[in-house]
Amino acid sequence: MSKANSIDIQPRDFVNGDVLIPGSKSYTNRAIAIAALAEGQTVIEHALVSEDTEFIAKGMESFGNVHIDIDAEKERMLVNRKPAAPIAPKQPIFFGNAGTPIRFAITMASLANGVSELTGNERMQHRPCQDLIDALVQLGVKAHVIRGTGCPPIQVEGPSLRGGKAKIRGSVSSQYTSSILISAPYAERDVELEITDDLTSKPYVDMTVGIMKDFGVEVERDGYRRFKVRAGQRYRSGTYRVEPDASNMSYFLAAAAITRGRVCIPGINTSSLQGDVKFIDLLEQMGCCVEKETDYIAVSGKQMRGIDADMNRMPDIVPTLAVMAAFAEGRTHIYNIGNLRIKECDRIAAVENELRKMGIDTESTEDTLTVYGGKPTGAVIDTYDDHRIAMAFAIAGLKTPGVVINNPSCTAKSFPTFWEILNGLS
Repeated sequence: MSKANSIDIQPRDFVNGDVLIPGSKSYTNRAIAIAALAEGQTVIEHALVSEDTEFIAKGMESFGNVHIDIDAEKERMLVNRKPAAPIAPKQPIFFGNAGTPIRFAITMASLANGVSELTGNERMQHRPCQDLIDALVQLGVKAHVIRGTGCPPIQVEGPSLRGGKAKIRGSVSSQYTSSILISAPYAERDVELEITDDLTSKPYVDMTVGIMKDFGVEVERDGYRRFKVRAGQRYRSGTYRVEPDASNMSYFLAAAAITRGRVCIPGINTSSLQGDVKFIDLLEQMGCCVEKETDYIAVSGKQMRGIDADMNRMPDIVPTLAVMAAFAEGRTHIYNIGNLRIKECDRIAAVENELRKMGIDTESTEDTLTVYGGKPTGAVIDTYDDHRIAMAFAIAGLKTPGVVINNPSCTAKSFPTFWEILNGLS
């Protein structure tokens, strides 16, 4: 990872080769949280070591009964949980701008003895959690938003996860549902969740249910409307291997698309529960050649055309798709993405601002972004301290001379080795 204040991206004639992608951030976060509840030692292999995963690891350790050894070089984490009960720490637990970790930890704090305070940086203190708190209160949890804003800091008193039935909105964030599901086996009674509207980012809940099963806990479900976790189930410790991160894979597949090269990603296939693996379907619609094999995915770039894309199931890919659309013929309309306005930054506004700097026409509404393809020009790109903005626009620089990325170190949140891998492309 670069420590420079900015990076000049060097264009390539085309990008070819195999790219090894680190482990999935979403799966690593879930594996750490579940392993912190599984008595004994859990080995997490091919784990992503990044700011976000380190935040959740430190958060789990703060309850006193878990110790986590992290070996970044070997991409391995050893999670050791003692049989002792978790105890609320005396100091607030700080999560930076790590949305998934703090939301998972809010429910887990209801299992600890004492009062926990969970907080983050300034941006985190504007990211909503109220729907999660409202659902937890229905399950007996003593929790509240300290400043009454619906956002962190949050105070949780435990042990107080009684269980029962709760209704929860799913349209703001799927992380609320995943948070409750992960801790639900340790409630006093069965936990039943009813989603009262259309659940956003559905694949992330599928990932949660899938990894819970891998660790020995069953979730009963009726599609995306109702979920039930029977009390008394326990996670089993053991060894868990994390698959490559489909969100981070997207940048290098996009590099192939934009430069009309070929990039192969080993170790992942279309059976992955990661919603972002469906990005390859969008590439195919745009005109690229896609290879879908059991042990790799590969993309060869062709002249791209604009498409219409409902991105509710893979919102993290929107900046990547928008940058690709700038090089495509015609119009690309990206819709059902309103929750991007409450991510690390307002990603719709950020993408629109930076594309306009590059001479690309765009339009947006509260939950849509339309990009009119053209010939992007070089620009200094502001990243809004958002890793996905930095990485998506870096790919534009592989085709367009004069692209400079400000604050490149923000990629440490999810992909610390991004610049090293990018620089190694041939």
